[in-house]
Amino acid sequence: MTRIIRPSRTRSTWALYAKSWLNAALFFAVFMIAAPWASHRLAPSPLPVPFWLRSVGVVLAIAGGGVWIACLDVFSRRGRGTPFPLDAPSRLVTGGPFAVIRNPIMAAELAVVWGEALYFSGAGLVGYAAVVTLAAHAIVVHVEEPELHQRFGEQFAAYCRGVPRWLPRRARP
Repeated sequence: MTRIIRPSRTRSTWALYAKSWLNAALFFAVFMIAAPWASHRLAPSPLPVPFWLRSVGVVLAIAGGGVWIACLDVFSRRGRGTPFPLDAPSRLVTGGPFAVIRNPIMAAELAVVWGEALYFSGAGLVGYAAVVTLAAHAIVVHVEEPELHQRFGEQFAAYCRGVPRWLPRRARP
């Protein structure tokens, strides 16, 4: 099997930031603007979403964007890489948002997409959000996590035992 993940060889933190932001801008433009817009145009049927739930959508999208930015910083500084698989972090990233859940980048992206779906309340956007959510879970379970197990071994296994995949654990009293 050919590995599609390659650790970054970039030494400069500023170069890593620039590469992360370029990757993020392209990803955001395609999967969080163009594809949702196209989905909404293809199936614009409005859904009966109350105003308060539309407001939750705005909060979700803003919070998702903020977490996403924090993750880019952690990937560049601590992981010494970018979210792009051909320039992946050379170190296992377990701090910042990654200390709360194992997939904060994907969760942040899904928060933005679901925020858009709630705010614009269109059937196409809700369908897009549902498909993206299922695809994200499949990618994490069948591609990303096995690859991380292969690259980081017991270190990743211990991280998985201590940090949940999608939902943070409640703090113990």
